[in-house]
Formats: sequence, structure tokens, C-alpha cells
Amino acid sequence: MQEKYPEGEVSVELNQDRNKAPLSEYHFWEIISLLDWSKEGDDDAVVEPAKARLAAGPIRHILEFADLLSEKLYALDALKYAKHIGSDSWSRDHYFSVDNFSYARCCVIANGRDVFEKVLHDPTQMPKDFTFEELLYLPSEAYERKTGHPYDYTPAFPIETYSNQEGWDE
Repeated sequence: MQEKYPEGEVSVELNQDRNKAPLSEYHFWEIISLLDWSKEGDDDAVVEPAKARLAAGPIRHILEFADLLSEKLYALDALKYAKHIGSDSWSRDHYFSVDNFSYARCCVIANGRDVFEKVLHDPTQMPKDFTFEELLYLPSEAYERKTGHPYDYTPAFPIETYSNQEGWDE
């Protein structure tokens, strides 16, 4: 680099302050683990502890959480997963709900890192007939709680069903 930029200076800064460091994969899953399944049936109550933690941190962590969530939703956006979501599984012969599949992908992530990784390696492990739409709104609601302003952020990866074109090639 010095040859390319002879007048440039390079510095390395290690942030020990967790609020200044980027949101790590570990901390993403730590936030997901705060989902309170004892409140099942009230999705707002289930996500409240995770939302509170996210809103208590820096704004950048909310946006980085959204990016990591979008990356995981994108990875699960594939035919091999859509074929294993239960009664609404993808099939050539009947209607396939793109929204339901989005919510099914959210359910995988909401169940934690172990379930997510298991499903990534074995699509037949997709939860059957379970969805968790509320996970989609976690970053926007945390942002609005923290700032009092509308959330206007486009995450790193598209999350809509069929966005991952490679995942849908047969």
C-alpha cells in the first residue's frame, strides 16, 4: 500500500467499547436469543426484549442488525427451502405464498443460530407450518423507538422471496 500511496498514513484502531465496534455475528445471535418465547401468542411481547436491547445501543447497530438479518433471509431464499415449509410448501401444482415463505424464513432465524445453521445444511429441517413475521419489523421498530423518526434504510441484501435468483434456478 505504501508504494501505491507514498504520502498516505495508515492507522489501526481497536475499539474495546462494544458500542463503537460493529455489531458482530455473535451479538446478532445474542439479540435473537432474547426473543421471549414464554410470551408466545403475543408476537410484540416475544420481540420486546430484543427490541429494547437493540434500541438501547447505537443506531449503527440497528442498521448492522438489519444488514445481518437481510443476509440470512437472502441465504434462505431458495427453492430447496421453499419445498419444505409444510402445507404451504412450493409446488408447481398450487399457489405459493411469497409472504408466507418470507415469514417461514424469519421463523428459522428467530429460532436461533443452531436451527439456522442446521436448516442451511439440510433444507428438510425447515420448520413445518411455522412463521414469525414480527422479526421483519425488529430493526425498524428499534430505530423508531431510539430516534423518534421513521425508519428509512435499505439493508444490504434484498429480502423479498425470489430475490436470490441463484437459489431459485432449477
